[in-house]
Formats: sequence, structure tokens, C-alpha cells
Amino acid sequence: MPNPVGSLRRFALVAALAVVAGACAAVAEGHLQGRAEATGGIHTIRHVIVIMQENRSFDSYFGTYPGADGIPMDNGRPTVCVPDPQAGGCVSPFHDPSLVNEGGPHGYPDAMADIDGGRMDGFVASALEGRHGFCAQNPFSPDCTQYVGRKGQPDAMGWHDAREIPNYWAYAQHFVLQDHMFEPVASWSLPAHLAMVSGWSASCPVPDEVQSCRTDLYAKPYKKKEPANDPTPYQWTDITYLLHQAGVSWSYYVAPGTQPDCEDDAMFCAPQPQGVGTPEIWNPLPEFQTVHQDGQLGNIQPVREFLAAAQTGTLPAVSWIVPNGEVSEHPPASIGAGQAWVTRLVNAVMEGPDWTSSAIFLSWDDWGGFYDHVVPPVVDGAGYGLRVPGLVISPYARPGFIDHQTLSFDAYLKFIEDDFLNGARLDPATDGRPDPRPDVREAAPVLGDLQAEFDFSQPPLAPLVLPRFPSPGPSSMQERGEARS
Repeated sequence: MPNPVGSLRRFALVAALAVVAGACAAVAEGHLQGRAEATGGIHTIRHVIVIMQENRSFDSYFGTYPGADGIPMDNGRPTVCVPDPQAGGCVSPFHDPSLVNEGGPHGYPDAMADIDGGRMDGFVASALEGRHGFCAQNPFSPDCTQYVGRKGQPDAMGWHDAREIPNYWAYAQHFVLQDHMFEPVASWSLPAHLAMVSGWSASCPVPDEVQSCRTDLYAKPYKKKEPANDPTPYQWTDITYLLHQAGVSWSYYVAPGTQPDCEDDAMFCAPQPQGVGTPEIWNPLPEFQTVHQDGQLGNIQPVREFLAAAQTGTLPAVSWIVPNGEVSEHPPASIGAGQAWVTRLVNAVMEGPDWTSSAIFLSWDDWGGFYDHVVPPVVDGAGYGLRVPGLVISPYARPGFIDHQTLSFDAYLKFIEDDFLNGARLDPATDGRPDPRPDVREAAPVLGDLQAEFDFSQPPLAPLVLPRFPSPGPSSMQERGEARS
């Protein structure tokens, strides 16, 4: 049997050799001697970029990655098997070569069902239930005419490796893979994106009364009746308020097109438009009171502006980037299309003058109903949610490092605060805008520190400019046995 680790190392070596010429050209142009190096430590990073994709669990993308806390196996055969209430028996994780998947429902009730009190065995039942609810009303939909999955299994138990997502695996091999990154809340996309920019998912039933805000894991998009007059629904403090007060530049980049997900935890729905002018699930900042009061709506821009800024070396200090449905990797979007989109973004930074002072954090907003075996830590009544993939791409990332620290999107806020805000937190006791959030997530004792993933004393790593549509990489393992027992 071929040595899978050796194959992966050869794959990484080929990718590295392919970019040596580009790295040398960058040195010749002085790109590897950026002004940020003189500042030292975390302040070497002058551009933090958060790319947030959609709906994948850690085990579904990196469950067979060598050295990571992946799918429990014995000699290449999964030792876990999740009950199937429809067909009987159980379903073990299996390699899924398809680039188009279905996954399962992924709201708060589904998170609780999948976790099942720590047994992590509800994924198949949830996926089946999610399909049945839709298919009862749409029996002739193409989504309902087949039982998705190899050999009849729901594909929520499927996993991919470098054969399907070679660029993501190459980033892990060359930079940093986080194998204990958890979504910040045990719910779907809107709570995750609210937490990403504010450390809290809440709803505020009394207009313009921040003390009415309460934690909300069922958060639904706010529908304005009169956009010119309606109050902004999100009244608690978000990180852009602190950035603006400190004079730190930021932008939130939105891919125009259609929204990646349904406006609840349903698995299927009609596409809805998305853009800078449509404040919604993946574009929540226009609904924050602070963004309006600070006159910062112009910082919410289309993705083409990010690409232009990367090319000209004018990236803001903090960037968030969200996809549209086509490139989101949210089922049924192709994971190949999503990987190509992310590669374009990463390449743009690597080929621009800001590469040597940048840190790119890539993750997926929730688990999407896909299997994961790790029980999420409990930090408060909202989370953490299930485990998602996490990658760190930077010239100062520790090459080939797998970070086993417990992390969530709160760690991005903490890193931004430590880098640009002298460690100030989204804390009602200190930020000047008291809100009733139950805790300061960045200060959670269990939360790791992203600075451990960097070595600011090392020579800057060369850019890893990859093809957007790469050839399949090697298998991570030689599959053995059957997926169903």
C-alpha cells in the first residue's frame, strides 16, 4: 500500500517548487522586505483578512489529514458508525468524490440533534429529516428524486481530501491548519456572521433600546418595511465601532449574486439576491447601529474593490470577505468553484505588495450538517457550535503547523484587538457602549491565542500562488472496508 504521508509530502514539494520562480521575482522587486517587519511581533501584521466560506465540518474536509484530530480510524477503517433510522444499521464516514453535496439542516435544533448530548451521532437522522420536510411539499424536485450518497448513504457522512480540494490541503501543508476551530454559536449562518463581527448573536425587540437585546440562536433576518425610517435592528457594539474610534481602516467585501443559504435552517429554497445594497444574513454590518452612526456604510464594498486594493497595495487594516451562493461551498454549490474563488482571493494578496504584512484567516461559517466527531466545548449558553475547518495563510505562519488549541471566530476578534487596539475588548465595562451581552467572548479561558500560529522571527515565507482549477492531489489513505455496517 502506498505511504499516504509520503505522497502528501511529495505533493507539497511539487507545489513548493512550482512557486520558487515567483518567490524569487518577488524578492527582486523588494516585496519580501515590507515596512511591517520593523515593528516586530504581532504588529508585523498590518492587514488581517478574514475569508468566510460556508457549511463544512472539519472532518468533512480534513478528517483524514495526517497529524490532525480527524475521523477515528483503525488501520484506515473508520471506527465510528452513525445510526440510520430509515435504512436501519448505521453509516460510517466514507470518501465522497463528488464536488456537489447535500449535507443536512444546520439550525440550532439541528446542532443539538447532531451533537446528541455529546454522542455526536445525529447527523444521518437530521439529514433525512431535513430532506423529508422539503420533499413532502416538493415530491418531484430533483433534490428529492434520489437518496443522495454513495451506496445509499446520506452524504452528510462523506469526507474529501486532496483529490477534491488540493489547494486547501496545500495551504494546510505550507501554512497552518487549525483542527479545533469551532463555529462561535451552535446555529446557522446569521448568528455565525453576527458573532464574527461582534462576538454576539442577539436580537433586540425594543427599537433603539440596547438593553432589550438578548442572545438569540434562532436569529432571523430583519425585514425593513420602510428602509429610510426603520431603526437599525442590531444595537449592540460591533468591532467596527472600536476600529473607527481608533482610526483603524476596515472594509467588508460582499460578492454580488445570490445568497448562499436559505433564510432559516431549511436545506432547500429559492435563490435570493445579494449585494452591497442588500443587508442580509451574510452582510449584517449595514444593520448595526454603530455603522450608521459612524458614517461607515461606504466601507461595505463589492469584492472587486478587494481585488483592486490587493493589486495596488492599499488593503485596509481589517477585511472580511463573504461569497455569493455560487462560490460559497454551501450545498449544492460546487466545492471546486468555492476553492477556485478562495484561491483567486489568496493569490491576489500573495501577488500584491501587501503580502509580507498580511495574515489571511480562512474558515467556514457552520458545519452544514456534515459529520464531525469532536464534542464542542461549552463556553456559555450560545456555544461553541460544531467544529469547522480553519486555515491561516501568512508569510509569518509556522509552516506545516497544526494548531490544536481550542478556537472560534472570537479568536479573530481577539487577534484584531491585540494587533490594532492595544488589547481593548468588546466589553461593555470598557468600550463606552454598554450592552447586555452575557460575557466577553474574547476573554473566555478556553479560547486559544492565534499568535501561537506565527513565528515573526522567521524569514517571510514565499507566496504559494496556486492554479484556480488544479489537478486532483493524492489520496490521503487507501480506503478499506465498507461504509455501511
